Amino acid sequence: MMLMDRERLAELNRLEITRLCHSGLDSRTLRREILQLLQVIVPFDYAYFSTTDPATHLGTSSVLAEEPPSWCMSVFLENEFLQQDFNQFSDMARRRQAVSILSEAARSELHRSHRFREMLNPLAMEDELRAIFVTDDACWGTLCLHRGTASYTPEEAAHLAQLTDTIADGLRKALLLSRVPLATTLDSPGLLILSDDLSVIAMTAPAQYWLSELSAMEKADGGVLPVSVRSVVAGLKALESGRLAVNVTPKVRLYMRSGHWLVLYASRLISSASQTQVSVIFELAQPAEIAPVIMQAYALTRREGEITQCVVKGWSTTEIAARLHISPNTVQDHLKAIFEKVAVGSRGELAARIFVQQHRSD
Repeated sequence: MMLMDRERLAELNRLEITRLCHSGLDSRTLRREILQLLQVIVPFDYAYFSTTDPATHLGTSSVLAEEPPSWCMSVFLENEFLQQDFNQFSDMARRRQAVSILSEAARSELHRSHRFREMLNPLAMEDELRAIFVTDDACWGTLCLHRGTASYTPEEAAHLAQLTDTIADGLRKALLLSRVPLATTLDSPGLLILSDDLSVIAMTAPAQYWLSELSAMEKADGGVLPVSVRSVVAGLKALESGRLAVNVTPKVRLYMRSGHWLVLYASRLISSASQTQVSVIFELAQPAEIAPVIMQAYALTRREGEITQCVVKGWSTTEIAARLHISPNTVQDHLKAIFEKVAVGSRGELAARIFVQQHRSD
């Protein structure tokens, strides 16, 4: 009877989380409420639930259950980007493994894990359960659950695994369902200069403004750098160490409270001084920068994305066909699929929808 009760409770839990993911909540509220429901079936002491830029897989914002000590984030990011360890998000994505248990991956020899030795053990945590939320090869978020009472079980991992597609879709849709009107905001780029240990060396006034906005969005201590800043710096260090497969400038794109998109870039400053420094640039994103994210959010294929961008530019069917080396009939077939996914009935509506989405906030 107890087994039947637990199975019924787990099924109700899945149904309630599914309902949440289709309820039109903003991303932060959605993640908080998902964590509250997960706690019932998969108990945890600490949780880190991040959204990610689907192009770079770098974190854009985080929701925490129980605030860990301030040193945890530095250890977490160094482990994820600069060390070899079990169940790193990048490896999970490459293996297409939606859920993983640290104790299981380490074959119960948790001391083999840097993350366990340097973070979980000092926090008196016994195990970690991780998940990635992926749709069509685009990662929309990641989750870490830690607890100190017992190891996670295969049944708990299976429960979360049944939800990863639904949660990924919920995070994806959260980018499209926002209805924040545009507000006046600073349009000047900002420059933040950091040391390798993330100490602030200098910043421009616009950088101070953007840091304040990001901290307010995360409801974080003003003395702690936002997750998005820490992520792009960690991405830069991973690139420099050769742990990133592609040679691209680490960046993240994220929504702001004003209804605008902000893009952050990290790069290494070249200096004759012995101290190495990292620059982080903040600037309002141009439509071309945001278009790929919007295309992924609508689950458009690569070809559908190309055609959509052509439509936004005002090209005719003949011009699109010539540019993409396909027939006009094929263009029309793709347009029909695009209209259905974006829920519009004409090219004008499509262009308007895409344009508006590029100027919304989460």
